[in-house]
Amino acid sequence: MTAGVAVIGLDCRFPGGADPEALWRLLLTGGDAVGERPPSRGGGRDTHGGFLADADAFDHAFFGIGLAEAAAMDPQQRLLLQTAWRALEDAGLNPPRLAGSATGVFVGAMADDWSRLQLDSGAEITPRTGTGAGRSMLANRLSYQLDLRGPSLTVDSACSSALVAVHLAASALRAGDCDTALVGGVNLVMSDVLDEIYDQAGLAAPDGRCKPFGAGADGIGRAEGVGVVVLRRLADARSDGSTVHAVLRGSAVNQDGRSNGMMAPSRRAQREVMLAACRRAGVDPGRISWVEAHGTGTPVGDLIEARALGDVYGGDRQTPCGVGSLKGNIGHTEGAAGLAGLIKVVLALRHRVVPPVRTPGGEHPALDLRGHGLRLLDAPLPLPPDAEVLAAVSSFGMGGSNAHAVLSTAPVSAPQPTGAGQGPAAPGVFTLTSVDAAGLRRNLLAQAEALADRVAEPVAPLCWSSNRVRVGLPHRIALPAADTAGLVRALRSAAEAGGGGSTPGQPPLLAYLFTGQGAQYPGMTARMYRESAPYRHHLDAASRALEPHLRGSVADLLLDADPRVHRTGWTQPAVFAVQCALAATLAEFGVRPDAVLGHSIGEFAAAVAAGALALEEAAALVAARAAAMDAQPEGGGMLAVRAGVEELAGLVAAEPLVSVAAVNGPAATVLSGDAAALARIREALAGQGLAATPLKVSHAFHSVLMEPALAGFRAAAATAAATSAAAAGTRPGIPRVPVFSTVTGSVLDGGFDLDYWCAHLTGTVRFADAARAMLRAGATHLVELGPKPVLTRMVRQLPGAAGTAATAVFRGGESGALALAEALAELYRGGVPVDWDPLYAPSDRVPVPLPPQRFDDSVRLWHRPPPAAAEPAADGPAAGPGFDSPTACVRAAVARMLELDSAEVRPDDRFYDDLGFDSVMFMELKYRLEESYPQLGELSIPEMMSSLVTVETLADYLDSQLTLVAA
Repeated sequence: MTAGVAVIGLDCRFPGGADPEALWRLLLTGGDAVGERPPSRGGGRDTHGGFLADADAFDHAFFGIGLAEAAAMDPQQRLLLQTAWRALEDAGLNPPRLAGSATGVFVGAMADDWSRLQLDSGAEITPRTGTGAGRSMLANRLSYQLDLRGPSLTVDSACSSALVAVHLAASALRAGDCDTALVGGVNLVMSDVLDEIYDQAGLAAPDGRCKPFGAGADGIGRAEGVGVVVLRRLADARSDGSTVHAVLRGSAVNQDGRSNGMMAPSRRAQREVMLAACRRAGVDPGRISWVEAHGTGTPVGDLIEARALGDVYGGDRQTPCGVGSLKGNIGHTEGAAGLAGLIKVVLALRHRVVPPVRTPGGEHPALDLRGHGLRLLDAPLPLPPDAEVLAAVSSFGMGGSNAHAVLSTAPVSAPQPTGAGQGPAAPGVFTLTSVDAAGLRRNLLAQAEALADRVAEPVAPLCWSSNRVRVGLPHRIALPAADTAGLVRALRSAAEAGGGGSTPGQPPLLAYLFTGQGAQYPGMTARMYRESAPYRHHLDAASRALEPHLRGSVADLLLDADPRVHRTGWTQPAVFAVQCALAATLAEFGVRPDAVLGHSIGEFAAAVAAGALALEEAAALVAARAAAMDAQPEGGGMLAVRAGVEELAGLVAAEPLVSVAAVNGPAATVLSGDAAALARIREALAGQGLAATPLKVSHAFHSVLMEPALAGFRAAAATAAATSAAAAGTRPGIPRVPVFSTVTGSVLDGGFDLDYWCAHLTGTVRFADAARAMLRAGATHLVELGPKPVLTRMVRQLPGAAGTAATAVFRGGESGALALAEALAELYRGGVPVDWDPLYAPSDRVPVPLPPQRFDDSVRLWHRPPPAAAEPAADGPAAGPGFDSPTACVRAAVARMLELDSAEVRPDDRFYDDLGFDSVMFMELKYRLEESYPQLGELSIPEMMSSLVTVETLADYLDSQLTLVAA
């Protein structure tokens, strides 16, 4: 028995089924997707078949493919690209994140119509003719476009191609050649060559419909379609927590060999391949509930297949083995048929019901299926809801290559609990990315439309799934939501606003601002503590670090909404604990500062965030500082003045007991000192028409009145150092990121030591200078960490702050888990990478299906005969290239390659960034220029390299070469 392989994702487009769920509805209701043959499908044949309505639609911009290259691509390549992307999303995998991985690509296909059409039409041969056509490129295009490094091959074994590809992919997974495999099957009818072959061989159904095992079976009806499944080893899929749709238990391939005709099927070979697949799966054939047969509806083929099925799956069994074939619904998709059958089996196992066979007239009596232990499933077959169910699928190729696979339902696992019914629903952040604003808006609408029917679901698993899958493209949006109904409203609102996303440019430079004393309030951050496990963990850690130096717990103080939070001895430790907990919480999400700045007491948490002090070191210093300051006599005061520090210099100099406590901006100064002296200054300021507001404080912080606290601070710090393993304050703390010091007003030179913290206690808080220096250093995003936002408003008043983004986690007493989600969403929209997992409880980290990528279908590309060549002039001299300048020549060559008008190509267009050129396109351009200027001979690529920047630089190079030739 071989190790199981899990089907973890799938997507498809078949006639009447534009996606898996639409296909399922068609099959379950016995629908008929066969219709008239479109004129574009070649030869003017008046027949029916299963055709895709939009096989020519391709969102080339989504994949970064130029229009000319897209037009040269086999439409089968285009279908595979879009279907593979959606299958990966269905698997809970993020396609951009697979870049560079050893993911394998296995594609089954037999149609080569595109190559014939291109070559037979006399179209111009270019390098894109090679990459755009040919079956080998079907797999290679997928690997190239998604940057996948595993095995990559296209399989052509005629009609069994796709199921043979599944077998090879499973073998590669088991051998360790890849850990994930994309398996595709694709078929497009673009000419009537195969129709003629079927006609002459007597295999074509006159009405274009397959009637598998039916009384009216009279041949094959052709069809189109594409399907992709994502495979992983079962053990890996379960370890990853992936959703397993079904399990591939075993598969086999073989060949008819020299039988009774090259195109005739072999009962012996079919029987042998079925038995081999069952052996490898480790199952008794009698346990197979039903087989998705090849079932093309040819009388001889159906008879031979029915007998082979009876040989293996019939026999003495209580319930005859069911037989079905979706070819009766959609037609024979030829090279993709094996994947179509496999997808039907996977959907049936997942839904626990087998759709009926569509075969007008019922079973062909000559088959005697009952007599061979079989039954045609002419009605839906319910499957047991809990037990393991086994099914099989066959695919046989014209020429004798056969494939068979045995599948089972996914292993039953314990139901995953979610946040529903366990208190308030956990919030989340729904992420969505696209290549541009239009794509984002289109997908916002698609998500809103689909999720509107799922508002009863908890929002957290939906958001978590979006964080895994719908990220990685340049244009992004992040929508915090408390419930799914709110998410739907947010999706619609963002779509109505035109997308509402952002395209971050350069990586952001993130600066943390740590709020000072005065922002505290009873019960601050208590709601966040209750709702956010990461914040709760880190606040508890900060509280524990402070406890040896305090008479109680900061965490208890905050949870009890204790008014003692306004007493300096508690205020400073509490603010410090909140700030450290916030910074550590953001670090869990992968958000870390590139620079820090702390206002007064906030500088201690800034030092911890910068890696200059351990949490325990800083806690000892903060507690010592708070105790020393709290021990000073009360009675001082502080005065906020709407004036610059220079305007106040004279008044301050006249009052020896008054100091400049803080310079927060050009017209925002705080004075501190003796209360009577401050009253005199306030009266003088009123006479000058300057506003001054007394602050509610217990002490005159950052003033000469605090100097007596220095001795107590030093003593307490020394005592803490003697008893603490961290040796608080005894070593200079060197930061790992720049610290913009409010003591010096500039980047901290060196590290923190006890002398620095003493100067910090009594000196002026030079916030404005430090913030200006931080802005000059290039800070693009500010995050304020404190009980409520204070500092960001100050920064916005400074010169150079325009355009600097700012956010705060706490915006007041009611800020909880949703506020954290909002702050993370804002950072993500600004380009900050975020690891979303810590936002969710483990029970909410459950993959749930999301609406798949909705591609732009406005661009339609199909085969076009080349325009008739213009007749040469009857006489007259040869005009050379016919351009008045090398610039015009280069523009015309580029325009021709890209199928643009020359006027659309600008001289300053860059080949790589603007025009999307690659090495193959440069070789084509070189060839065209040599044709235009034969006098130059063969152009040297090494010589041209420095000129391949813009259209104009290349034209300058040509001009210089023409000058040399003329000389």
